Amino acid sequence: MAAKPRKKLTITVEDEVYRGLRKVIGRRNISRFLNDLARPHVVRERLEEGYRAMAADERREAEAARWSEGLIGDMADEPR
Repeated sequence: MAAKPRKKLTITVEDEVYRGLRKVIGRRNISRFLNDLARPHVVRERLEEGYRAMAADERREAEAARWSEGLIGDMADEPR
């Protein structure tokens, strides 16, 4: 698989945030982490593709329906 084109970006974060990124994510993984974090918020076609894939997963959809139907029963027990 060929590497995707990339652009260099300079950002400014607080010292505490940078130290946390280095400690938790690792110095060489910060770019990938931030890229993966931002992607679902800014790359719409991938988001829509993901929704289509989830909707096509009949097992997941059935499980989600059972879960949401179970919530209705929980609400009936709530005081009004």
